[in-house]
Amino acid sequence: MTNHEFYMELALKNAQAMKGQTEPNPLVGAVILNDNRVVGIGAHLKAGEPHAEIHAIQMAGDKARGGTIYVTLEPCSHHGRTGPCALAIVEAGIKKVVIATLDPNPVVSGNGVKILQDAGIEVITGICEEQSQKMNEVFNKFIVQKRPFVTLKSGITLDGKIATYASSSKWITSEDARHDVHQLRNENMAILVGVNTVIEDDPELTSRIPNGRNPIRVILDSNLRIPLESKVITDKKAETWIFTSENYDKEKRKILKDSGILVFQTNGSKNVNPKEVVKILGDKLVSSLIIEGGGTINASFLENKLIDKVILYIAPKLVGGKNAPTFLEGTGIEKMTDAVELSNISLTQIGKDFKFTGYPIYKGQ
Repeated sequence: MTNHEFYMELALKNAQAMKGQTEPNPLVGAVILNDNRVVGIGAHLKAGEPHAEIHAIQMAGDKARGGTIYVTLEPCSHHGRTGPCALAIVEAGIKKVVIATLDPNPVVSGNGVKILQDAGIEVITGICEEQSQKMNEVFNKFIVQKRPFVTLKSGITLDGKIATYASSSKWITSEDARHDVHQLRNENMAILVGVNTVIEDDPELTSRIPNGRNPIRVILDSNLRIPLESKVITDKKAETWIFTSENYDKEKRKILKDSGILVFQTNGSKNVNPKEVVKILGDKLVSSLIIEGGGTINASFLENKLIDKVILYIAPKLVGGKNAPTFLEGTGIEKMTDAVELSNISLTQIGKDFKFTGYPIYKGQ
């Protein structure tokens, strides 16, 4: 490991610690080095607040002058809710800037580096680039496509079941795996299920993380069949947004709206179009979405090529039964050659279970 990699990894760790706090902004960390000593460390904490570079410069004070700053993302060059970090680096008298990756935001990309170089500052890019890009996979998609990064998560048995033929599903995975799921919810802005999940399980869809945040609860409900006594309606622990079709219960919608529930009518005559859901969420600045639906909901998003990442918590259990539901149903693939392959696979053990992560590769994209 080179010195550049060592200090960039320190900046990456500081950025990663803020996961779930900065949306729709990226995770960014910064470290300032002078005379081979760390004199300033910073991380972006929340949208609208000072960026990582500013926190690091403030900590370093006069010791920033003549030093080197390591930043996990190209310093911004534009005026938003905060001033340009590239200019702040110039004003601080920093002589070298080491950057993990350029900013995919078309407003910034390359402009921050240009400001620094025009000021005579040495700029090095591409240090720990892959780690930085993966850390900001949500931001990288949202800032370019204006759509949320969508993660399909499911807890399954070894034979792919999410319940028995008699609809028994608690609990498939261990407590350790369920704790990891709550952390995942804490890191995403919204969580989505179908109305059948609400009717059958009456879930809270919250994250039981101390001092964490609860995601916006998104329910797909074509006819507004959701029970008014459901926890997602009554507990007020998080916002609940319901997406319905043109064929919805008008009186039910009024009751829901009076209860503080947002109801979005989509253009489908019978079912809610998942593409429309994703577009509306993006318009509402929801940058990350986790889907915890049943097989039909999950398949509809996959068939529409909307899933960016798949996370499966696999319990070493066998259920069997052709009528036991699986985590992917729908029409399915006709030919094996058309199956959706997953890339960048990882498999880790959590308690008795295994966490599988992969990224779908869609043909024709």
